[in-house]
Amino acid sequence: MLFVYGRLLSQPLVNSVTPEKFLYQFVSSLIKYQMAICYFLYIAGFMWFILTLKKNMYKYQFRQYAWTHMILIVVFTQSSFTVANIFEGIFWFLLPASLIVINNIFAYVVGFFFGRTPLIKLSPKKTWEGFIGASVTTMISAFVLANILGQFQWLTCPRKDLSTGWLQCDPGPLFKREYYTLPGWISQWFPWKEISILPVQWHALCLGLFASIIAPFGGFFASGFKRAFKIKDFGDSIPGHGGITDRMDCQMVMAVFAYIYHQSFIVREGISVEMILDQVLTKLTFEEQQTLLTKLGQILQDRLGHS
Repeated sequence: MLFVYGRLLSQPLVNSVTPEKFLYQFVSSLIKYQMAICYFLYIAGFMWFILTLKKNMYKYQFRQYAWTHMILIVVFTQSSFTVANIFEGIFWFLLPASLIVINNIFAYVVGFFFGRTPLIKLSPKKTWEGFIGASVTTMISAFVLANILGQFQWLTCPRKDLSTGWLQCDPGPLFKREYYTLPGWISQWFPWKEISILPVQWHALCLGLFASIIAPFGGFFASGFKRAFKIKDFGDSIPGHGGITDRMDCQMVMAVFAYIYHQSFIVREGISVEMILDQVLTKLTFEEQQTLLTKLGQILQDRLGHS
């Protein structure tokens, strides 16, 4: 947890820390050596595990060791992508999560009323009719929801620090409306001559497609796992939480995809002011930052003098 969340929260922590010199240097050192600290903590745990091995309990202890790693990878590593999405803007957390909920609801509703053809043996109650009906509904919902959520800056602005409160920022081209003129034959039947669309709505269709086709396989994975170990549900031991794990697996898969998609196709390439500032704050000492500021001021004064 310290490794995966620490890498995500390092820059917001630097932006939030008090300007007091000692505390700033302490936090900067923790961030700089975070990977080494996490590695040696893991090695310490590994050595502790070896030293506590007991005769006639080897198999049980190694099984627990393996389960611990599986939980860390499946739960904490994937959930860290959810946190990363929130810092990119609540929009990138709320939209994918909502699409999974919508897909699950309509897969059940359409399958209940119209389902006839089984979809997969791992989940006998899942049907092709429910799968297709939920896919169509999810795609439409993605397009509409992106238009609604994209209107609010407090949902679309990225969080740069650990403070709370409303956010205001330049929404960027992704959340600025583009207007399209409709063909003449459409305006004859409907009162609209043009429509406005947020560019993010086209990206929302990709998220909707993934939530419809790929994300349900996270639930199928959970179903197969339960059948392999002959348990009804992971949540049976928690009253009122039966069946929750199938939906959690879908949400985890969706969170990872939303983060990868955002970083690959949404984030602008190249060097930005934020990237340079991040390097300055995390890689340079306080004295080096002062030197950089002084030299940068001199360069700007020289340029202004020549102009």
